[in-house]
Amino acid sequence: MKFKRRDRSDSPDGPDAEVLVDAETSGSDSQGGKYGQSGVMAAQGKTPETGGSALKVARTASTVTDLPPGQDESHFPVFAGPTGADSDGATSEPSGGNGSATGGQAKDVAVSSSGVGPKTHHRLGELLVRLSLVTEAQVEDALVQQKESGGRLGEVLVDMGVLGERGLVDALAEFYAMPVADLRRDNPDPEALALIPEEIARQYLAIPIRLDEDGLHVAVEEPSDELRFLLAEKSGHTVRLEIAPVNDVRWAIDQSYRAMAGVDKLVQAFEAVEGARRRTSETTATEVVAEDAPVVQVVARILTQAKRDRASDVHIEPSQDIVRVRFRIDGALKEVLQLPVVMGVGLVSRIKIMAGMNIVERRRPQDGQLTTEIDGKDTDVRVATAATIFGEKCVLRILDKNRSVLRLHDLGMPEDTHGTYSKLVRAPFGMVLCAGPTGSGKTTTLYATLTEVSDATRNVMTIEDPVEFIFPSINQIQTNEQAGLTFATGLKSILRQDPDVILVGEIRDVETARIAVQSALTGHFVLSSLHATDSVSALHRFLDMGIESFLIASSVIAIVGQRLVRRICPACKTSYMPTEEERTFYEESGGPEKSTFYHGGGCNFCGNTGYQDRIGVYELLQMTPEIKRLIVGWATQDELHRLAQKQGMRTLRQEAINLVSLDVTTIAEVIRSIYAL
Repeated sequence: MKFKRRDRSDSPDGPDAEVLVDAETSGSDSQGGKYGQSGVMAAQGKTPETGGSALKVARTASTVTDLPPGQDESHFPVFAGPTGADSDGATSEPSGGNGSATGGQAKDVAVSSSGVGPKTHHRLGELLVRLSLVTEAQVEDALVQQKESGGRLGEVLVDMGVLGERGLVDALAEFYAMPVADLRRDNPDPEALALIPEEIARQYLAIPIRLDEDGLHVAVEEPSDELRFLLAEKSGHTVRLEIAPVNDVRWAIDQSYRAMAGVDKLVQAFEAVEGARRRTSETTATEVVAEDAPVVQVVARILTQAKRDRASDVHIEPSQDIVRVRFRIDGALKEVLQLPVVMGVGLVSRIKIMAGMNIVERRRPQDGQLTTEIDGKDTDVRVATAATIFGEKCVLRILDKNRSVLRLHDLGMPEDTHGTYSKLVRAPFGMVLCAGPTGSGKTTTLYATLTEVSDATRNVMTIEDPVEFIFPSINQIQTNEQAGLTFATGLKSILRQDPDVILVGEIRDVETARIAVQSALTGHFVLSSLHATDSVSALHRFLDMGIESFLIASSVIAIVGQRLVRRICPACKTSYMPTEEERTFYEESGGPEKSTFYHGGGCNFCGNTGYQDRIGVYELLQMTPEIKRLIVGWATQDELHRLAQKQGMRTLRQEAINLVSLDVTTIAEVIRSIYAL
């Protein structure tokens, strides 16, 4: 067989995306019959050169020209487009029954790298321009970048920001004459999922959707003959490919191939081993379990599923009859698993061993930290235990070391708030505080601020517990209470390191607060967080700690109060009629006139909650001379609130209602997260 190539520089699969197969075999070949000699060997899974068991692959961008062992062309239709049309729209000569070359004449068979021929003669770039999705100039720029960096034209255009992912998928569907899979609405059938192993689905980004009389329907990000043949060989069925956005495919794989799918069998194995152990001998608290023990695998699967579900916390809670496992996703807890009560002690002990904690001590609260690999990426986990009447409760905070740090303009601050805050954090000295409850995004705001103030001319140092993200150009210190390194002692040592900017992870006690205030007064710029309900209450928190009012007025230059509210899921966003109580709350909060309200109807992508991801809500309190005079005079919180609002501060409640008016979140979510603040 001879192989020729055509240059397709703007093909979805990059340059040389097509392969022409010059089949010089004869239907009367003494060895060949239907395929010719090399065709017979290919049908047997052998190559003419070696006779070894392999698929013969003619490859420039994931293409194949021969069939899996034991199958013929009828099982794997190459084209879903017009019969006889190659990928440039040219018409190929018929090849006779079942692809044989008749009369000994050479026939050219075009095999598209996508596995399906385009619907028209337009190439992808031309099609995108014709659909008014991009301009010719943008395609030319993308082709230049494609030659430099490689990749597919569509991906380059998406990376350039000139083409949306959904628009690319619709264009590819027309280009290949393939249907688009709606993974946001369609639930993959368990029967179909069982046909494709998880490792194959993750490796090739292919999610089985359903199995019917037409074959196995699989949603893929990049269609190809090679992938079609591979999936057909693995499943034993004819495969029909459909196109879906890559992020949708990844999400569907994470949701369909659940890490906790086999937990029931592990629980049964644990109960069997535990029963035998109790009959033979008494188990000691310090007994170490094997790495392949059921309890070890259950812990690993819980952490894996939590990471895939974007959970920030995992709660393991014993009760009288069961051990309940819950994930906090987008700020709301969701029960995901129930385990037998006898497994609770082993589960917590395993986590304690991983975190380097004392597994014998079960009465006192303990804190620890562990690092584990989840889906090939290192993940830090903070562990905290506390004794309850039914046993030890364990909470794991998942810290993704691979996530990127947001910039200030990505946090969701209104433009005027962002502009004012950006100016304030560039002050040469003073203190800026982030105030809010646990899980309100304070650390994210502080890290985003660090990216703004850090440069080569400044010595930036931090003292944190724990260090959640590593900055290559910043000196970061991790507290260690066992070694005597607390926020207070660490802050004292930082002051001897000639710092320009100091970040104190959290002000928890009066000693740390006093040192931070003194640092701000002696020419350093200090960033820190404080647990408080809003910006004004943070000032009174300082006063309650015993910090003199005149020191607070002189050192603090601004306080940011913040919360996180869930966004309406864009996939299932729909209009609805709010209740009378919700509309009254909206109007009393000063919301603008609005006739149509939106919420999430529930879909696969949001777990039928109607929400996906979160956005920050911020109120910025500037320390004006009038505010400072009230602080020195020990004014009440109401007096400070009234003056701050008179000077232009918008409260958390007002900012959240503004997000409702912009159809970003719902009234119910504002009531849940912020209420009367």
